[in-house]
Amino acid sequence: MHTQHRRQPGRLSRPVGFWLKAVTLFALFVAASAPSPLYVVYQHRWGFSPTVLTTIFAVYALALLVALLMVGGLSDHIGRRPVLAAALIVEAASMAVFLTADGVGLLLVARILQGLATGAATGAISAGLMDLQPSPTSRLGSLLNSAAPAAGLALGALGTGLLVQYAPAPTTLVFVLLIAVFLLLTAAVYFLPEPVTPRPGAWASLRPQMAVPHHGRRTFLATTPCLIATWAISGLYLSLGPSLAVGILHIGSHLVGALVVTTLYSAGTVASLLVRNLAPKRVMAVGCVALAVGTGLTLLALVGPSTPLFFLGTALAGVGWGSSFLGSFGSLAVLAGPTERAKLFASVYVVSYLAFSVPAVVAGLAVPSHGLRTTTMWYGVIVIVLALLAVAGSTVRRRAAEPSVAVASSGSLAAAGPSHLEAAKAARRQ
Repeated sequence: MHTQHRRQPGRLSRPVGFWLKAVTLFALFVAASAPSPLYVVYQHRWGFSPTVLTTIFAVYALALLVALLMVGGLSDHIGRRPVLAAALIVEAASMAVFLTADGVGLLLVARILQGLATGAATGAISAGLMDLQPSPTSRLGSLLNSAAPAAGLALGALGTGLLVQYAPAPTTLVFVLLIAVFLLLTAAVYFLPEPVTPRPGAWASLRPQMAVPHHGRRTFLATTPCLIATWAISGLYLSLGPSLAVGILHIGSHLVGALVVTTLYSAGTVASLLVRNLAPKRVMAVGCVALAVGTGLTLLALVGPSTPLFFLGTALAGVGWGSSFLGSFGSLAVLAGPTERAKLFASVYVVSYLAFSVPAVVAGLAVPSHGLRTTTMWYGVIVIVLALLAVAGSTVRRRAAEPSVAVASSGSLAAAGPSHLEAAKAARRQ
């Protein structure tokens, strides 16, 4: 057992440390969506194609994926604080590159650095939130792992949209503010409690790997269509959302274009808060239904085109995004103990960020040949199919699990070992 419960001298209390990690996760995702409303500005300024636009977006997610694969489990060995501090320094550096960018090349460098930093930090923070949450059975850690990124993505897009529309030097001011935030958070990391005792294997943990406990692999596979659908729609909105507003809905305001992204993630945040106490597997299933219906409405709006219907569909898709990701994360969180969490969460985010980046790049490649509207229609149809597939799979698994859970004896559960016992208890609650 590697989790420490005693407060260390000079460190913040566990509850304060817990919320500081949540704020840090929120800030990282504010920075992740902050460039999104600026892509149209950069595209107009430097004249690059939709393919280049989606590539600038996607290299962030691919760099994040590399970081997750290589250092996703490192904090299980050397501690959460060292990994988080290093990641925040690199994040501040990426904001500085954005600040000085004078062409596509530096935008790519900035996004790669940002992806590496966010990937390194995400595994440590996600595991740290589970380490420091009020009790082992609390769902607060899972809630914040879902709600903090959604809220950050919403505020990042909205804040940048406001700056682009109303403030001077919009491509400068937002990054100056974010540099200051990340430097302050880096200093605060020193005072965080450290729930992990260093243990051997740090160098070995750098080998790219995805670690899912054996007893949880079926659950992980069943959850995968949901993860792909939620993050694929997220990638579409963050990369091409403002372009949809300008090119199809004919919205000229940068602020309203940014509201396309903000609507999705604001609705996701609210939904996460409203369903946080419900059974995770059912939340995931209902969320996928909402995602499918909301995506369908947005596709109908693009045929019109109808701006009100587009925002209504986006809001409903956001409800599905927040609910389904919270439900999937909560279903998976019970599968691992403290020393396995970072690797498990890295696996979750590997699937998520492949879905976040690869479809967006494919869409960017398709736009010049097939047009923005047609590409988006096919993209949306695939998201709908995946979401409905996740609903069907969840329903089948829940019905199959109910008889076995009902007849399981307390003696057989005890013999199965701690991790199996925890998973079985979670299945009963769900």
